[in-house]
Amino acid sequence: LTPVSNSTLSFCGSDNSSAYKVDNGLLNNGCFLDALGLVPHVFLLFSTFPILFIGWGSQSSKVHIHHSTWLHFPGHNLRWLLTVVLLFVLVCEIAEGIVFNQSRHLHLYMPAGLGMLAAITSIVYYHNIETSNFPKLLIALLIYWTLAFITKTIKFVKYDDHGIGLMQLRFCITGLLALLYGLLLGVEVNVILRRRYMWFPCPTEVKPPDDLQDLGVRFLQPFVNLLSKSTYWWMNTFITSAHKRPIDLKTIGKLPISMRALTNFQRLRKAFDAQKGPVPLKGSRWIWLALRQAFGRPLVLSITFRFIADLLGFAGPLCISGIVHHISSDNHSLLGVHFISSEAFLANAYVLAVLLFLALLLQRTFLQASYYVAIETGIKLRAAIQTKIYHKIMRLCTSNMSMGDMTTAQICSLVARDTNHLMWFFFLCPNLWAMPVQIVMGVLLLYSLLGVSALIGATVIVILAPLQYFVATRLSRAQKSTLEYTSERLKKTNELLRGIKLLKLYAWEHIFRSSVEETRRQELRNLRTFALYTSLSIFMNAAIPIAAVLTVNFDLSPAVAFGSLSLFHILVTPLFLLSSVLHSTVKALVSVQKLSEFLGSTEIEIDQDPVVQTTATDNNNSNIKSVVRLSHSCCSAEPAYFTEALSVFSLTLHDLSGQLTMIVGQVGCGKSSLLLAALGEMQKISGNITWNNILTACVFRKRGSVAYASQRPWLLNATVEENILFDMAPNEKRYKEVIEVCQLQPDIDTLPQGDQTVIGERGIILSGGQRQRICVARALYQHTNVVFLDDPFSALDIHLSDHLMREGILKLLRQEKRTVVLVTHKLQYLPHADWIIAMRDGTVQTQGTLKDIQCAEPELFEQHSVVIFYVFTHCIFVISLSGAECCCVVLLSQDCEFSHSSYLQVFCGLCALGIVLCLVTSLAVEWTGLRVSRELHCSLLRTIVLAPMRLFETTPLGNILNRFSADTNTIDQHIPVTLECLSRSTLLCVSAVGVISYVTPLFLFALLPLAVACYFIQKYFRVASRDLQQLEDSTEMPLLSHYSQTIEGLTTIRAFRHEQRFKKKLLEHTDANNISSLFLMAANRWLEVRMEYIGAFVVLIAAVASISNALCSQLSAGLVGLGLTYALMVSNYLNWIVRNLADMEVHLGCVKRVSGLIHTQPESYDGLMTPAQVPAGWPKYGEIQIKNLSVRYDSSLKPVLRHVSAHIRPGQKVGICGRTGSGKSSFSLALFRMLDTIEGQIVIDGIDIAKLPLQTLRSKFSIILQDPILFSGTIRFNLDPERKATDQMLWEALEIAQLMPVVKALPGGLDAMVTEGGENFSQGQRQLFCLARAFVRKSSILIMDEATASIDMATESILQKVVMTAFADRTVVTIAHRVHTILGSDVVIVMKHGAILEYDEPDVLLEQKDSVFSAFVRADK
Repeated sequence: LTPVSNSTLSFCGSDNSSAYKVDNGLLNNGCFLDALGLVPHVFLLFSTFPILFIGWGSQSSKVHIHHSTWLHFPGHNLRWLLTVVLLFVLVCEIAEGIVFNQSRHLHLYMPAGLGMLAAITSIVYYHNIETSNFPKLLIALLIYWTLAFITKTIKFVKYDDHGIGLMQLRFCITGLLALLYGLLLGVEVNVILRRRYMWFPCPTEVKPPDDLQDLGVRFLQPFVNLLSKSTYWWMNTFITSAHKRPIDLKTIGKLPISMRALTNFQRLRKAFDAQKGPVPLKGSRWIWLALRQAFGRPLVLSITFRFIADLLGFAGPLCISGIVHHISSDNHSLLGVHFISSEAFLANAYVLAVLLFLALLLQRTFLQASYYVAIETGIKLRAAIQTKIYHKIMRLCTSNMSMGDMTTAQICSLVARDTNHLMWFFFLCPNLWAMPVQIVMGVLLLYSLLGVSALIGATVIVILAPLQYFVATRLSRAQKSTLEYTSERLKKTNELLRGIKLLKLYAWEHIFRSSVEETRRQELRNLRTFALYTSLSIFMNAAIPIAAVLTVNFDLSPAVAFGSLSLFHILVTPLFLLSSVLHSTVKALVSVQKLSEFLGSTEIEIDQDPVVQTTATDNNNSNIKSVVRLSHSCCSAEPAYFTEALSVFSLTLHDLSGQLTMIVGQVGCGKSSLLLAALGEMQKISGNITWNNILTACVFRKRGSVAYASQRPWLLNATVEENILFDMAPNEKRYKEVIEVCQLQPDIDTLPQGDQTVIGERGIILSGGQRQRICVARALYQHTNVVFLDDPFSALDIHLSDHLMREGILKLLRQEKRTVVLVTHKLQYLPHADWIIAMRDGTVQTQGTLKDIQCAEPELFEQHSVVIFYVFTHCIFVISLSGAECCCVVLLSQDCEFSHSSYLQVFCGLCALGIVLCLVTSLAVEWTGLRVSRELHCSLLRTIVLAPMRLFETTPLGNILNRFSADTNTIDQHIPVTLECLSRSTLLCVSAVGVISYVTPLFLFALLPLAVACYFIQKYFRVASRDLQQLEDSTEMPLLSHYSQTIEGLTTIRAFRHEQRFKKKLLEHTDANNISSLFLMAANRWLEVRMEYIGAFVVLIAAVASISNALCSQLSAGLVGLGLTYALMVSNYLNWIVRNLADMEVHLGCVKRVSGLIHTQPESYDGLMTPAQVPAGWPKYGEIQIKNLSVRYDSSLKPVLRHVSAHIRPGQKVGICGRTGSGKSSFSLALFRMLDTIEGQIVIDGIDIAKLPLQTLRSKFSIILQDPILFSGTIRFNLDPERKATDQMLWEALEIAQLMPVVKALPGGLDAMVTEGGENFSQGQRQLFCLARAFVRKSSILIMDEATASIDMATESILQKVVMTAFADRTVVTIAHRVHTILGSDVVIVMKHGAILEYDEPDVLLEQKDSVFSAFVRADK
């Protein structure tokens, strides 16, 4: 080597010619050793360049698009970790060479710089080989690691030979490099041994994971390399593409197998099974043990990442203290010697600045990794528990719900809220373990800075901790109380919406609205308390660190002041989080307790499959006989006083293939319960229930599918066709046949998309009869041996009933030789029964053929005979005049230049002012937000209550309820907090940047590119975040809806044996919601990592600029400390600004939706007359004059009544009949002005009802609807919400409705509780309560709209007589499907196509030739 003396910069230096002497050998020359170290790096760069930039460069896009060849080689994560550590050590070597290089020797840092480039190249090269699954090219890395290890080992040995030891930094760095290169060489050899791609004749063929073979899997976090996992680089394409097209379920694709609900449910189930020992664990401990076993391992990983992040977090205060201390010292020399100690190295301000930057990068990376693992684990846990709950529901005894022990709302709350509580507990769980570490380390570091004085500040924090705990406790109580009132408000709102038609007809809207508003006032009172304690908590979090520093009694130097202040901030953070963590823990404990109670609830008996082999199938087969035996069975729906029991003695239904069995009896006698008992839905107390459908062997086997149509129609939120097919294979011929049998074609023709119309929640756009017929059509379409029909005729008119009986049951089902069990009140069909079961008071009174019952129970037969005789006598006379019969058509009706004392004074003053303003601002924003929320909710409730019925008929109930639940909750609690946080973060960020710019004006030049980067990051993130949040919300609704649908139709699902189909559908909904949640969480991590990195660059730039400014212009050390302290906070502020902007954008969508509903046009409640102008006691007589009346449901629809004219005299009893869709119900609704009047008028007792205030009009009439509606509360409240009637009047009404014995038998009598929807009473009893409600009002006009559809004929006959007697002097309008119920009316009106077809006395109409009414009567015989 030749010295170059004229050069100012040379590889071995220009001031020391000894650097070029090699008298003692080449290996004893330090410059030569450094030059030797260049060889491996040059080799790697030249050998990999062609492959990287020519080979894969042209295919990079293809690799990123198609991930079917992605594969992690053995030691993947270890290689990445070692490479990151290698880069850090090389940075230290470069810093040591540059900072302490007196003669500018390039050999001190140039090899390290080239080594960094080679290390980066190695990992990029490895990544490309890995993603293409081509391990043979790793030979280049094997050679590189070998050469690098050899050269560094030689250098390390030579340092040791010359007496350079551990006290010298370069010795330590060289040793670490040799170790790292050796470890990387070991990793490479491991890949050779595992994959056998070199020196082995048969290489190991390894395929990528199955998930990567499926291009539908786009959530790649588990499969990408460690760098991409840490920085979420794989999300770049996803985030930017969201700016071009909206994100939907197709965009996010499918979940990886390990994250799917089924996989995690199986893991949880295995853990649950492991807890089942000989001695079962009590309480909820077993659930916690199972959760730990199933999901504990990833949680430990999250806690480990959090430990590392928290330890790295202390680097900030220590580096700031070191930098300020260095600047405060008199020696500002940056030069050193060739070999220096680690202590001297770390005393340099620039080194500390770089170390601070690297520590921030690592700390934020580990923190985000901890967040990701915890949230991902929480999402997996939530999915597993939700699936577990669903599987439990499928085995749940329905009596638990019907008796009020467990409601649909409670189960949905368990799914929606309690599973989320557990998910967030897992997210906050690492804090439980990290907080003690933060506190201990914080106190130790404070002690090292302040000595014993640190204990004073720590004591202040400890003393104030109880105050924090008090505030946190109050906050928790306020939140709990708020949740209770919110639940109560939603329950009342739900009942108001479900019963809105009844409330409008009875003019009770103001009563229920006042009840909701009162609960809302209590909820808002608790929300204000919650806002107060939230603001106090923020106030204390800001005040305690300042108070702790100010209580330290010593002369604060800038280095100590800012270092200790930062440490106190770190120390307060865990104490501040303590309240949130404890609160989350308490909620998780409560949720697990509720989950334990739910999982321990009563289940139905699960029958087992037989051991015997048979060729018989469960499909329809004429050779299979269906046998159901209920021998000495006693089944009950319990608990408490609502006990519905069946005591069935020796009841055997056998050899009934192709036969029809009818079950009859009075209301509440147990007919439906008998069917449920046969289906295994009741709790069996004693006896046996046995099914057998095998012809050749007397082996009892698992019950097959039963086509079941429940008394209360249950429909899926799907199309008409999907509801009928119910997952059966499409058969066009059979489908048309069933449609014809159920007379559904005219109804389907009127639907917007025919049978492809989605018939919404609970079939909301359909009438009761249409819902009932679709349920029956479902039962008829199925290929099952047994068909159970529970009162299918209750909502049908006589012609539809007859057609369904004749064509559906007697013809279609009998031709297929299917066993049919029919519950009915239509006794005229008894002659068609092959077997009859008569029930009374939960027992079988008698059974047999019609003749057997006639002989054994003449009184029972008499009930049937009386009704038939009354109808038959009229028919005989009419038939003698005419034998003709008329046919009717069927129609369908979403810091500082100050002395320490002045500094402290100004510091104290500014801090106090800032903290107080923070408290005032927080309270102002919170309370202003609540005021706006109150007005919005009040306006929304008022609008909904006054809205026309058309809104409720065309809008799914869930959409309206969502405005009161999710949207109102967002406006109440999220928008004020988000707005306050957004404004505070923005102002703090601007002030922080302002302080840094004041301290170091040069910072402004570096601010521009950082600002541009922040702009584009937030621009792309906000769009993706908005779409993902909306997608998460939109996928949550079908999930919760699936739970509620399943619970409501549980009996039907189990009867059809469709449990697996619904479980599969649940998994689809759960996975769709979870993939949205995972992408949203990954997007948040993507944003936070980038904002944190930008924040770290802000700290680095501010630190370097401040140090340079201080060394050049004698800048105050205090100002430097102030600038760095603020710089540390910038990343958090940037993060929250973008997050809150995105959140606010989503939240404002809730305001838009609520505002849109508020602008709904209300009904015209005002009239030309004031309430005072209405005569007292009107209507007194009940005279109704209808003059040329035409009405319609909406201005966009056709009239449903056309030119109707009628005169109903005072006290007259009028019966209205006609086919479905003829306008009967529209006739009655017109009297209440529920429809739009096109022309004509209705005059009642001389007053045109169009002139009356709507509230006054409706409060004067009584109406009984076909669908019985009861509200949760007492029986007294259900009968008289206005509290105007005395107990005597209530008992009188109950006696009239034949309910006095039932109510007297209940504890509390009139004060006995009615569960939600009246589920603790039978359908018939609920209808009788509605009758009693109408009797209480005692208005002069009573409208009965199919009021007795679910009542047996005997009870109905009694009620008809009572009504005629109790309302002898009042006008009664009866709309009937059972024509015989209106034969005693004074006048009968027959309607067709919205017009009056016949209008006369019943006897006159019966005498007329070709009378439609007479045809109805004959059909009802």
